[in-house]
Amino acid sequence: MTASRVPDDVLHRVVELAQRAPSVHNTQPWRWRSTDGSLELHADRSRQLAAGDPDGRNLVISCGTVLHHVRIVADALGWKARVSHLPDPRQPDLLARVELSCRRPPSDADELLAAVDRRCTDRRRFTSWPVPDDRLTHLAARATEWGSRALPLTDLSEKFRAELLVNRALDLQAADDAVRREQTAWVNHGSADGVPSNVLPGPQELTTRHASRFMTGLLDEVVDREVEGSDGLVVICALTDDTAAWLRAGEALSAMWLDATTDGLSLVPLSQVIEVRETRDALRFEVLGGLANPLVLVRVGWQAISRSQLPRTPRRPVDEVLELA
Repeated sequence: MTASRVPDDVLHRVVELAQRAPSVHNTQPWRWRSTDGSLELHADRSRQLAAGDPDGRNLVISCGTVLHHVRIVADALGWKARVSHLPDPRQPDLLARVELSCRRPPSDADELLAAVDRRCTDRRRFTSWPVPDDRLTHLAARATEWGSRALPLTDLSEKFRAELLVNRALDLQAADDAVRREQTAWVNHGSADGVPSNVLPGPQELTTRHASRFMTGLLDEVVDREVEGSDGLVVICALTDDTAAWLRAGEALSAMWLDATTDGLSLVPLSQVIEVRETRDALRFEVLGGLANPLVLVRVGWQAISRSQLPRTPRRPVDEVLELA
């Protein structure tokens, strides 16, 4: 079966499941358009964070995560996805074109779909059990398969420097009224997007110097540090810092996140350190030795088995993000 014969209900189902992909502030800044039986991925600039993401780096990385989710979901449903990145220079917001062709579902289809369904952003404290270096190396290798470079920060001095830079970024953003207002606006933003307060840890103690990215939440747990000593850290980076690199980084992030979910690990992006130019440059030169541009920093750890599952974060209806020809 050729791409032109893919039924609309298949395209709808693929996009519906891929909508579970993570995005900055759960903005879901993407649009899909079917044409000649293929899917086109477009950036939705109306959902760009003007204060926190003026270059659109996080927007495109978010689009990369949903692009990878489409690949995984389509494969699990019995459709091979062939992706062309940035297929038309005349349309800069056309990020990718996906052509689908019928194939036999893989033997691990159920496992893949289960990982997509279970994956979430759990900002609660990880347990004190450290993540073994070999697991971090495996996750980094999984991300690297998708065209970016991912490096586990296993050296104690690297981890310490990265933590200081995360805290520095939090301080700088907390002092920026526009960024602070924008972050607040996306908490309980609506019934189809944004970050509900019921998935955020509770208010920080008054003595805490470094508050988390979102200041308050309803979870009965106080988080006073973004990075704990037992957390694992992985940085996704690239030789360039442009749209093509950002899109690949999003695919790498999605691949690593789904693999971590299957492995019982939890992953949380620390995007604030990349959003602030001062700390992004410091991460590049002081941690990566100036050899690559950091695009995504994530912390990895174990959630306590006794913890309840977080409520689902909302997603936009498929009809809002998918235009069928």
